[in-house]
Amino acid sequence: MMLQSWLIYLTLALVATATPGPAVLLITTNSTLYGWRRATFNAIGNVLGLFCLGAIAISGLGVILTTSTLFFSLVKFVGAGYLIFLGIRMILQKDKGVERTTRGMADSRISPSKLVFQAFGVAVSNPKAIVFLTALFPQFINIEAPLPLQFTILIATLMGLSFFFLMLYALLAHKAKGWLANSARVRILNRTSGALFVGFGVMLAASSNR
Repeated sequence: MMLQSWLIYLTLALVATATPGPAVLLITTNSTLYGWRRATFNAIGNVLGLFCLGAIAISGLGVILTTSTLFFSLVKFVGAGYLIFLGIRMILQKDKGVERTTRGMADSRISPSKLVFQAFGVAVSNPKAIVFLTALFPQFINIEAPLPLQFTILIATLMGLSFFFLMLYALLAHKAKGWLANSARVRILNRTSGALFVGFGVMLAASSNR
């Protein structure tokens, strides 16, 4: 892969990872409630999801997803259902113990594995991301050069940028933690975040692969 091609890819990946979406919404919510250190597991789950999506795209399954309306619709509705489910859970989340949360004592209330799984699910639930990677990766692949090395460079760049921006958003959200000094504000945060997740799910369900 030539340096010029990588710089172009870097610019595209930079825009894609810096733009807020479901992953950013998830990590900012959890950073506010549980602290930025716990939210790190969200970032880990997200980059693991991106790695799987990249592997799917490069293996040829992404092409099937792009060209098969039935397969795309199946993955799309499963992903939309997951986002809506996550949103409803946030909306219905009880406010018990939020005072302890805002004092930074909520770390024990949610396990790292759950945070990783949440973010991984959000990352892989969007077939649009697979379509994006399927369209993007081939543009920067030299078929005459070793594929594993090129894949490693491309996916490592995307994962690194995603982790950086997610942690940046997490730290910014953590700084606003003091604002959530009462249960009413936490309730607003949960319901707003939940509504946005439901909205993401509805928009995903209504989207097409074109």
